[in-house]
Amino acid sequence: MNLRTVSKLDADVHHIVGDVHYLALGLPRESLLLTIHDCAALERLHGWRREILRQLWFVQPMQRAAVVTTISETTKEELRKWVGRLADKVVVIPNCVRAEFIPDPKPFDANYPVVLQVGTGWNKNVIGVARALIGIPCRMEIVGNLDDFQRAALRASHVNYLELGRITDEELLKAYQRCDLLIFASHYEGFGLPILEAQAVGRPVITSNLSSMPEAAGQGALLIDPSDPEAIRGALKKIMADASLRDELINKGFENVAHFQPRPIAKKYEEIYQQCLNR
Repeated sequence: MNLRTVSKLDADVHHIVGDVHYLALGLPRESLLLTIHDCAALERLHGWRREILRQLWFVQPMQRAAVVTTISETTKEELRKWVGRLADKVVVIPNCVRAEFIPDPKPFDANYPVVLQVGTGWNKNVIGVARALIGIPCRMEIVGNLDDFQRAALRASHVNYLELGRITDEELLKAYQRCDLLIFASHYEGFGLPILEAQAVGRPVITSNLSSMPEAAGQGALLIDPSDPEAIRGALKKIMADASLRDELINKGFENVAHFQPRPIAKKYEEIYQQCLNR
């Protein structure tokens, strides 16, 4: 049904940006641009289910696309693991931070900071962060809907938390402005946009030392092992105790965000669209 629908689309360029890569099979090769954000589903599946997904979501769509982009060098190398030399055709164009994310100075509350957690999915490590906050006076604001296991872990850790649920873009920006720092200790990311959003607003960041997160963070974050609550706790204590470290992270964050502005990244896509048109 979906393939039949997209095959009737009339456009100069067809750009697949969501997790519907298989739609490439119904679109013309010459004008097709496919953006792949991550390989998380392949990591989580096994056996014949993974092989079906690999073929229909990755191998065949990539073979068909005129151009394939991805959002990080890390994801490109992950693709190489799953599709081999097909990854050679991949062009890396990172995500950009939205224009409304601008510096918003706020005195850091070293006695009772607001810790922002963006996301509650399987990879976002809510329970690990909750364990890291045991005994630390703070309030944790969480973007996304928690499940019962996560709520139980937060209660067991005696963490003062606020579950924000699904919020609008405007409310998300306000959450960054309200917080004192971001903890983004994910186990896996295709990119890690919350890192840039926090940096753009001017907040210290703690994030993971694996997957694409060091690539997104540049020098503007403390990197930790997300599987080690003590490492997360130690980084948080450093930021709470050291004003010069906070200033250093904020300034390096601003320098990093300068590489991820909308206009130059849009220009890269414009050049690829032109390549498709020229075909």
